[in-house]
Amino acid sequence: MKSAVETLNPTRVRLTVEVPFEELKDSLDAAYKKINQQVTVKGFRKGKIPARVIDQRFGRGAVLEEAVNDALPKFYTEAVNEAELDPLGQPEVDITELKDGETLNFTAEVDVRPALEIPDYSGIEVEVDAVEVTDEDIEKSVEQLRERFASTSPVERAAEDGDVVTIDLEAKVDGEVLEDGIANGVSYTIGSGELLDGIDDAVKGLEAGGEATFTSELKGGSAAGKESEVTVKVTQVAARELPELDDDFAQLASEFDTLDELKADSRKRLANMKQFDQATQAQERVLEKLLELVEVPVPEKLLEDEVNTRKHNLEHHQLGQMGLDLAKYLEIQGKTAEEFETETREAAVKGIKTQFVLDELVKKEQLNVSQEELTEHLMRRAASSGMSPDQFAQAVVEGGQVPLLVGEVARGKALAVVVEAATVKDTNGEIVDLDDEDEETETEAAEASETSEENAEG
Repeated sequence: MKSAVETLNPTRVRLTVEVPFEELKDSLDAAYKKINQQVTVKGFRKGKIPARVIDQRFGRGAVLEEAVNDALPKFYTEAVNEAELDPLGQPEVDITELKDGETLNFTAEVDVRPALEIPDYSGIEVEVDAVEVTDEDIEKSVEQLRERFASTSPVERAAEDGDVVTIDLEAKVDGEVLEDGIANGVSYTIGSGELLDGIDDAVKGLEAGGEATFTSELKGGSAAGKESEVTVKVTQVAARELPELDDDFAQLASEFDTLDELKADSRKRLANMKQFDQATQAQERVLEKLLELVEVPVPEKLLEDEVNTRKHNLEHHQLGQMGLDLAKYLEIQGKTAEEFETETREAAVKGIKTQFVLDELVKKEQLNVSQEELTEHLMRRAASSGMSPDQFAQAVVEGGQVPLLVGEVARGKALAVVVEAATVKDTNGEIVDLDDEDEETETEAAEASETSEENAEG
């Protein structure tokens, strides 16, 4: 077999392959054997039909077609390996010549990973938010905890902001009560925004036994998205009572004996959260700077596949679980279809570039992924997916996704190398030491390129 490579553009090549006919012998034998098992000829036992009889009865062309279909993947793979290519996706194959007993010639066009030059990245500088925990932050945190321990007690007065009302609801569309439009005994905190638009204004001022009617767009159910006439009846008004902020509250709501200890713990916890956010912000901004340094051509076919995958996942998974379609989602987001298309394409381009650049860094820095690192990453992914580690691991293995996870970990390590080499300052001008950053921080690199790699491997 002889092969040659022609570069069509930085991300696409054409392989020209010439195969001497004798190299098709194994595939021809396999083709005759396969046809033998599929057909019957009077006078011959199944599987024992001579090749010349098959040629006479079914045509030599059918045998050649079967043999070529069997052989092409093998010869294509040999040509790819010989040229040391890194193909993306499936090739477009064209048989240019097939002469029985003489030769098989074909071409294969395929997208390939572009050759990248990673420049010196040690000069990258980024600015991140300073880690500052204010007294106001502490008060807000403690107040949220206090809200969780609030109690309620019925009152005989009109409902006000912050009250918990027990209500019955009836929704009509076009004058007809919906089958799923009746709900009784619903508990609702006025001002929480957890039910229907307009319900707060409707129930405020009502006492137990009072009712009101308002118009609102339904958020779920059989008539989701439609305007509905909703009747709400208040059956009880209860005032929320917050516990006193003292040492007794600290003992009730935490493991601490005093309010001061509780506040000190809140300060430490908030500082840790802000440090986590700061580390993530540093990763994101260093990645952006790195991508600006590298010229990365993007294969058009891979880009289209990535855009379509992102759209499909949004429409059929994320929005489907929320009971929304794309049109309603865009309306809520205040975006046009054109804006959505542009943003999706930009995100896809960034994801592909991220994968290419970080994968190149993995090779350049000779980074390896240990079993321990892979296991830790698997545990985090399992937790975020809501599956047990065993269930997630089984799904990964059965789906052949282990290389994907290895790639995610390796890219995370590559980005960590760049972050470590970069200069990171906070908004106060202080150098930020990220050596102690949380090891569980999921890098943007892994998330941005996950879908891209699935397409590339396809």
